[in-house]
Amino acid sequence: MKEFWDARYKDSAFAFGEEPNEYFKEQISNLKPGKLLMPAEGEGRNAVFAATLGWEVWAFDMSSEGKVKAEALAADRGVTIDYRVGELSEIRYPENEFDAIGLIYVHFPPNLRAQYHQQLDRYLKPGGILILEAFNKNHLKFNSENPQAGGPKNIEMLFSMEELKSDFSNYDIIELEEKEVELKEGIYHVGQSAVVRFVGRKKQQ
Repeated sequence: MKEFWDARYKDSAFAFGEEPNEYFKEQISNLKPGKLLMPAEGEGRNAVFAATLGWEVWAFDMSSEGKVKAEALAADRGVTIDYRVGELSEIRYPENEFDAIGLIYVHFPPNLRAQYHQQLDRYLKPGGILILEAFNKNHLKFNSENPQAGGPKNIEMLFSMEELKSDFSNYDIIELEEKEVELKEGIYHVGQSAVVRFVGRKKQQ
């Protein structure tokens, strides 16, 4: 997968655009800035936007080409982010470190999803906020009809609300919904799409 994402991000055009995901933009703008973690952050559009709002941002991705693009975008916007290259299994942060975590189209392998979500949960402070937007299981019909809609073609990698409730059972649900939206994000998220949106607050221990 590293080779796939390196090849995609090596192109001079931003695969998913330079502007943040609209749902992430809306949600992060409503929070008091603190420490933010952005896993699988690719070319950095969401991390950089959050940094312009005053967040201290940490991000990582398996793609070194993604890091190059993200740091260039950050420099262009006059901000800095801490961006590491590696997979979640290789990267460690202090527990209870972050005030918010953003998971924007982060589709982990099905056999690792729950484990990786639990690992990320440990990095979030009690009372911290998780913001997630990803493709739900109904998205298969959209990306089969329109490849530009993007997203995994394996239904097991797509989300259901039940899976999110299970993986993040120690969260108070602020918002959880499935809906159809028209995406206009760069080259690879274009067209009608089926998404799930989740905002949760980690319960106090």
